[in-house]
Amino acid sequence: MANTKSAEKRQRIALKRKAINKINVSKTKTALKKAEDSIASGDLQKAAEDLKAAASTMDKAVGKGVVHPNNAARHKSRLQKRLNKAQAAASAK
Repeated sequence: MANTKSAEKRQRIALKRKAINKINVSKTKTALKKAEDSIASGDLQKAAEDLKAAASTMDKAVGKGVVHPNNAARHKSRLQKRLNKAQAAASAK
């Protein structure tokens, strides 16, 4: 429990930030999952759009300090690799 006024204020601010961060993390996870699912379904046009949206969401989360830049880069790279592999398989058929 906070002992001083300033510590109480910092605790209130921390709770507000935690709620905002939770919303942003949830948005990024949802966008990533949506992109992964569309790649797995085989709809490559939709997958490309979802990947673009997921990358944008990750970049916004990085800008807000919710996600580390390397974490975002890793996720975007892996999604792009999966999409490229799916597109190559589709074009080979």
